[in-house]
Amino acid sequence: MLTLWPDLVNEAPDSRIQSLETVGFRLGDKGTHTSRTMMLAELEGLLGVCPADAQRPEYDAAIIAANVLGKATVATRKLTAQRLSEIYALDPSIVLFRVLRVFWQRDQKGRPLLALLMCLARDPLLRSTADCVLKLQPGEEFWRQGMTDAVATVAGSRLSESTIDKVVRNAASTWTQSGHLEGRSRKYRRQVSATPASVAFALFLGYALGMRGEGLLRSMWVRILDVSADEAIGLAVDAKRLSFLDMSRGGGVTEISFARLLTDDEKRLIHGTD
Repeated sequence: MLTLWPDLVNEAPDSRIQSLETVGFRLGDKGTHTSRTMMLAELEGLLGVCPADAQRPEYDAAIIAANVLGKATVATRKLTAQRLSEIYALDPSIVLFRVLRVFWQRDQKGRPLLALLMCLARDPLLRSTADCVLKLQPGEEFWRQGMTDAVATVAGSRLSESTIDKVVRNAASTWTQSGHLEGRSRKYRRQVSATPASVAFALFLGYALGMRGEGLLRSMWVRILDVSADEAIGLAVDAKRLSFLDMSRGGGVTEISFARLLTDDEKRLIHGTD
């Protein structure tokens, strides 16, 4: 099965696990895709009305009190706020969400991929489905059974067959919203078009997990974007020009850093140093 996390995560000390969760990653075997998809339309609507420096209470107020997403009942508004916060955090004190908003503001075309990457970082059930999609060639038909088996392996006996089936439906919808799949009753693989910002965010996710150099360019986060390491380098150069990251290459060594995006406290939280 595809592993989006370094092997060390499974055997990491509790302090490391806590640091990753503070950064914004979610571990374990639970996920929002038991009840919702990536909710791309809702996210776009919410971030479209909330300023980049909005705090968590402002997001809740926009959804519940102002009803900017047009939900019919207060109960539905509250549930929507809860689910969106599960997937995206909606809190600038969470590093992943704050960095997501930096890229979101400057890359409208790449927003579906940015949202997907954030979902993968925060929903273990969705992560379990990635290999079922990525292994398909463009034009190849998607089959639900493989994804069902993948989710069942992660969830074990915790989820019923009907709930696993719902996870699969929701995950397939998410991969359709991101552009990786197309079609309704029968879905087929599409190749997505990465942008400099989406590549920068994929690299940042790997960086936050401890990857460095060429390993970042070959991570599964980058593979989510349907680009090779060489293609990722070209897009990373564009991302550097846009001030999304710092990168230097020489003597066969590639160095990528996100110093400009992180505070000193965040650097220490992620790795103890830049």
